[in-house]
Amino acid sequence: MSIAVTDILARLDSILLGKERAVRLAFCCLLARGHLLIEDIPGVGKTTLAHALAKIFGLDFRRVQFTSDLLPADVLGNAIFDPVSRLFVFHPGPIFAQMLLADEVNRATPKAQSALLEAMEEGQVTIDGTTHMLPVPFFVIATQNPQRQIGTYPLPESQLDRFLMRLELGFPGRRAEKEMLAGQDRRDLIRDLQPMIAPEQLRVWQEKVRALHVSDSVRDYILDLLEKSRQIDAAGAGLSPRAGLALQRCAQAWAYTEGREMVVPEDVQAVAPNVIAHRLGSASGGLEETGLSLTEKIIRTVPVR
Repeated sequence: MSIAVTDILARLDSILLGKERAVRLAFCCLLARGHLLIEDIPGVGKTTLAHALAKIFGLDFRRVQFTSDLLPADVLGNAIFDPVSRLFVFHPGPIFAQMLLADEVNRATPKAQSALLEAMEEGQVTIDGTTHMLPVPFFVIATQNPQRQIGTYPLPESQLDRFLMRLELGFPGRRAEKEMLAGQDRRDLIRDLQPMIAPEQLRVWQEKVRALHVSDSVRDYILDLLEKSRQIDAAGAGLSPRAGLALQRCAQAWAYTEGREMVVPEDVQAVAPNVIAHRLGSASGGLEETGLSLTEKIIRTVPVR
């Protein structure tokens, strides 16, 4: 494993104190070419994490504050009539960035949320019948408030399924929080943060992650997890094949950060709660806690091959 990977994780950990596992999962999500959903209460570092990732990788970063009056055109852009050329000229929206922070995504209406669907799945947007390609790499990091809070709209299953991972940051430990109180303001740290690698190097790492060896026995283990989810009534129809692909990609990324050249079942188990719980929770029609309990049940009952 390149020492630069450990350097980056250490730098992220110095900014988000006491969140080592969440930081590593977010890093793995980028290595696996996925989009990330962070759900938590305000003030625990969701936006800070997105800014830190963009800065460290030198990515073009845009932020959109999702509100109840947001329109799809506010995200995608639109065609405006140019009186000089007498033609409609397309003006790109903030989604044309290498990393888009969709802040408080569940405060927007389903119509505005749907603006992200094609972009997250295909890496392109279609406006007025014309397809526009998005930059490469392209990541969406969305934050959402707990659904119990006033003024939120639940994300539809089709939207949730496009997020490779979902995670919570939670509160830091007492020691980390004390260090945060005594240290430099997080906003100042982000402002002074310099890129550690270029986006091209990130793409090299992504290719290495994609090529990481996955044995037939590990693939059979993933298939056993999928099959088990389809046998549990509370999980609805169970996990889709796309969930299996997501689980394999994230396990490869986790193994890469461990410095291994092959995936082991422990890698699958390490990322499974953050890869499949939000899919199971939406399928069961319950809260995210339901998805987590179902995930734990599946992992506990499926033997490792």
